[in-house]
Amino acid sequence: MPSATPQPAFVLIRPQMGENIGAAARAMWNFGLDRMRIVAPRDGWPNQKAVAMASGAGRLLDEAQLFTDTAAAIADCDFVYATTARPRDLTKPVFTPEAAMADARDRIAAGGKVAVLFGPERAGMENDDIARANAIISVPVNPDFASLNLAQCVLLTGYEWRRADVPAVPLRGDAVADRAQQIEIEKLSQHYEERLEDAGFFFPDHKAANMKTNLRNLWSRMPLTRADVQMLHGIMRQMVRWKDRG
Repeated sequence: MPSATPQPAFVLIRPQMGENIGAAARAMWNFGLDRMRIVAPRDGWPNQKAVAMASGAGRLLDEAQLFTDTAAAIADCDFVYATTARPRDLTKPVFTPEAAMADARDRIAAGGKVAVLFGPERAGMENDDIARANAIISVPVNPDFASLNLAQCVLLTGYEWRRADVPAVPLRGDAVADRAQQIEIEKLSQHYEERLEDAGFFFPDHKAANMKTNLRNLWSRMPLTRADVQMLHGIMRQMVRWKDRG
């Protein structure tokens, strides 16, 4: 049975290879999506190559709904997005994947039924299919190489759906304003490396380079403010003075 989580249906229109259907199922399940609908697959259905490629997401294929045409696949939906690298010459709202999935989440939360259309691998979606959609999802790809693999497009859209459900944790305004610059982190790293070198910390020699890399990685993982950097400089200076007095 599909999960109870409200979500859009992902509609694969005339997919040409079972492997791509299986990869799309796997991409959907990576982000908790399990409403797959398949329109007129070229190689028939069920498809063993799809099952092999789906790996742990085979349940989606077992529960996938099969349709003969796009109109039937979206008949129960009240808002439909069509994914394409090009907006075409159709007058429709055009969303980025991020904005589309945020919009879809709002519509579903209000009780709507939403679908996302994905075209066949070789030529993408035809205008007749796009014309049935209420809006377009335009992926900002390289215009000189605009073709996306079916599973890649499903993965990208599923990621944006999932991301919209993860609340961001913003930094405090004062923390952002006082964040240390990279040049300050670099000087702090150099200061510690020099003093630790003098103290014989980087031993044995064949491990020194890796130890220095780990130390730099430590600094980069820490959200240091300028005050933090100055304090760490001060700690090291005081330790050196204490040693010299001794």
